[in-house]
Amino acid sequence: MSTVRLDPSDNVVTAIRSLDANTEVDATTTRGLIPTGHKIATTDIAKGREIRKYAQVIGYAAEDIAAGDHVHTHNVEFRNTDTAYEFSTDLKHVAQAQMQDTFMGYRRDNGRVGTRNYVAIVTSVNCSATTARMIADHFTPDILAQYPNVDGVVAFVHGTGCGIGGDGEGFEALQRVMWGYARHPNHAAVLMVGLGCEMNQIDWLLEAYGLKQGPLFQTMNIQNVAGLRRTVEAGIAKVRDMLPLANQATRTPCPASELMVALQCGGSDAWSGITANPALGYACDLLAAQGGTGVLAETPEIYGAEHLLTRRAIDQATGDKLVGLIRWWEDYTARNRGSMDNNPSPGNKKGGLTTILEKSLGAAAKGGTSPLMGVYKYAEPVTANGFTFMDSPGYDPASVTGQIAGGCNLVCFTTGRGSAFGSKPAPTIKVATNSEMAQRMVEDMDVDAGTILTQGVSVEEKGREIYELFLRVASGEASKSEAQGLGDYEFVPWQIGATM
Repeated sequence: MSTVRLDPSDNVVTAIRSLDANTEVDATTTRGLIPTGHKIATTDIAKGREIRKYAQVIGYAAEDIAAGDHVHTHNVEFRNTDTAYEFSTDLKHVAQAQMQDTFMGYRRDNGRVGTRNYVAIVTSVNCSATTARMIADHFTPDILAQYPNVDGVVAFVHGTGCGIGGDGEGFEALQRVMWGYARHPNHAAVLMVGLGCEMNQIDWLLEAYGLKQGPLFQTMNIQNVAGLRRTVEAGIAKVRDMLPLANQATRTPCPASELMVALQCGGSDAWSGITANPALGYACDLLAAQGGTGVLAETPEIYGAEHLLTRRAIDQATGDKLVGLIRWWEDYTARNRGSMDNNPSPGNKKGGLTTILEKSLGAAAKGGTSPLMGVYKYAEPVTANGFTFMDSPGYDPASVTGQIAGGCNLVCFTTGRGSAFGSKPAPTIKVATNSEMAQRMVEDMDVDAGTILTQGVSVEEKGREIYELFLRVASGEASKSEAQGLGDYEFVPWQIGATM
C-alpha cells in the first residue's frame, strides 16, 4: 500500500512514502514526484471545484487539476467557511467506565488534585521577571535534595503586565492566567512578585479573586521591599520557609476523574489527523468515560472543522459559544489585515498540509467523539467534565499557558515535524505522528503513533497506550520533555489588544 484514502467521497489520497512519477496509485498514475504525506488527485478536478479529504472540503482547485497530479499550495486556494451550523445532532455519549481507574496524586486542602508538587514564583509584570528568576535559581538541585517531595522551584515570568489597559480582554486574560497559576493544584506554594507601579496590580488580583495570604501563598513588590537585591533576599527567605511545608505533601490514590488533560498539537504534518490525533481522541474518550476532562484549544486550528464540534455540543448555548469564538477570530484577523489561512506554518506545508481547513479537520480529531460539554474563555477555570474547548491562539506556548491556567494538570501534545515543547507545572506527553520522526527524536517522543501505519496497530490500541501513560505520568513518571528540563520558558500569556 502506497497511499491512504480517508473516505470514499474524497477526491485525493495521501502518499505513505515518496512516489516517483508514473507510479500507479488508487486507479490512477502519478504525473510527477509526490513527497511523503502529500496529496494526489484521484480524478480530474476542474478549476473552482472542491478538494475533499476526511469527507470534508479542504480547499478549491486554483486551476484545472488532472488525476495523478500533486495537490498542494501551488494549485489549491483557500476560502473562508460559510457554514450553516447544526447543534446537538451528533451526540455520542460515552458509557461510564465499569471500573474506576486511579493514579497517585496530591490531594490539596481545597479538594483539587495535583500531578506534581512545585513551589511557584509568579510575576505580575516583566519588570519583576529577573527578580523571580534570581530567587528560583538560588534553589539548586543540592538544596532541593533535602525536600524529596518537591518537584522544584519554578519562576513563571512574562513580557507584559504594564503598557496595557486596566480593563478589557487583554487585562482580564492576564489576570485569569495569574489566578489560575496561583491556585493551580500542581503548586504546593506560591510567591507572587511585582514591581509596584505596574498596571497589573497584585492587590487588584487578590481582591478580585478572593486570594488570601498565608504560609503557602505570599506576595511582595520590589518598590515596597526597597530594591532588587533586598527583594531577592526576602524572596529566598520566603521560599525557604515554604519548602518544608510543601515537602509534607504526599501522593495518595486518586480517581482518574481528577485528571484534566490539555489536548495540543504543534509542528503538524499530514499524518497528524490520521494517526496521533485520532489516537489522542480515543484516549480523551476513555478519560471522559472515567469522568475526567479533556480540553481542546487553538481556535484558529479548528477553523473549518467547528461545524463538526457544534453538532457534538451538549446544547445550543454551548454550540453558540463556539461559533462566537470563530466570529471573533474572523474579525480579529480581518482588522489586523491577516487571514485565517495564515496559520499553517512552512513546516506544516512541507509535511503535506495545504490549508487551515485541512489542518483543522485533523486537529479536531484530538477531541474524540464524546459530547462537547463546555466552551471557555482563554485561561477561564474549566468546570465541566468530559470533552471541552478553550479559546486560544494556535501558538503552542500561549495556548498551553491558558489551558494550564484553566486547571489542566497534564498536557498531551501531538507532533509530526518534531516540536521540542514541554511545560510546567503540568508535564507534557509527546506523541509522534510518524515513526521516522519518532526514531530520529527518540529522546523527545513518548509515544510513536506512526505504528498505526507501519505496523497496523489500531487507533484504539494506540489510544489506550496514551491513556495508560496519562495515569503513569500523573503518578510521577517523568515524561521525556520533563526529564530534559523543558517548561521554564514556555509560560507565555496571550497578549490581546494594544500595547501602549
